[in-house]
Amino acid sequence: MGIYELAILGSVSPEQRQRLTHVLEQMVSEFGLSIDDEVKIYDSETSVDRNRSSAFAAVYFGGEDHADIEAASLAFSESIPIIPVVNSFDQFSTHIPDFLRATNGYCLKKEDPEMIELAAIMLECVGLLHRQRRVFISYRRTESREAALQMHDLLTSRGFDVFLDTHDIRPGDPFQDVLWHRLCDSDVLVMLDTPTYFESRWTREEIGRARAKEIHVLRVVWPDHEPNKMTDLAETIYLDHKDLVSVSGPIINGKVDEIALKVESVRSRSIAARYMSITGRLRADIEKIGARFEGVGAHRAIAIKLIDDRKIWAYPVVGVPTAETLNDIANKARLADQKEIPVLVYDDIGIREAWSAHLQWLEDNIKAVRGLKITQAGWMLAAWEG
Repeated sequence: MGIYELAILGSVSPEQRQRLTHVLEQMVSEFGLSIDDEVKIYDSETSVDRNRSSAFAAVYFGGEDHADIEAASLAFSESIPIIPVVNSFDQFSTHIPDFLRATNGYCLKKEDPEMIELAAIMLECVGLLHRQRRVFISYRRTESREAALQMHDLLTSRGFDVFLDTHDIRPGDPFQDVLWHRLCDSDVLVMLDTPTYFESRWTREEIGRARAKEIHVLRVVWPDHEPNKMTDLAETIYLDHKDLVSVSGPIINGKVDEIALKVESVRSRSIAARYMSITGRLRADIEKIGARFEGVGAHRAIAIKLIDDRKIWAYPVVGVPTAETLNDIANKARLADQKEIPVLVYDDIGIREAWSAHLQWLEDNIKAVRGLKITQAGWMLAAWEG
């Protein structure tokens, strides 16, 4: 039985199935999960054997013959998320079965032959990656403003929630508080690494705080520029003079598409690393106070046996929690038939005071989920009240 279960259906070639399975295997391994153990991948014949209590999603590759129609129809009747996939949206009305045509489809991209983006969408559907796809652009206005605006518009058009300081802080808001809050809620920091990037206090703080929060960095290095050693471990794309229309941008289409695709792959690794970090810190604090880490259940819930032998279920989350996050955890706990009130575990460093007060209000007034700051985990769990 898998914690997460997926199906690849329709007119999919053996090569496509192999590539998609391979990239899914790479992505889930970042979470410490493996195919055939915690994650199952089915075809049309084996999908009927899936575990009805596990998170499940499918992709359907369109074709003229509407292959695997019975398996797809059954999954659809059970309200399973199914992603229709086509080579061109012109084929959608003929290559996709009529019962799936009301579902938003996905068009395969030539620049993404490994289907990294499609794999990420599948993992979003089962809850392994969160659906909010947040990116923070760090840059110097004097050197890369045009490229920053271009990246903002391109990534926004591809479904990302992109933070750019000139666009996303409302008049009257405390500038730096909002900026750090949005950084904490981002999956990837895109660093436009120009020659004087590290001469600015603000960009130095952005890159430093991203690393402190274990947010992965995608560094885009300008031509004829020696990168700072501080970012040696970042994913890197180097620009040539021919890749820039002018010194400050924009970047030519082929190269900017490469950057956008790299953001998707870095994003999955960043979320996995941050999740594993929160889980590791929680486990260490549990053991410090004499409680026990008993294992991981459905939806990555962590079973904890407190020092008085009471059991609680903890749900580590990445980013800034919202009321929607609490609702999602309450639903997961209900589906898993957990009797105890579930516990949301999150990293509170960098979250705005106003938002922290909002989260406290939610906890005080909505009793379905309790909150636990990872910075206080051991301290609070040692005196946990039922």
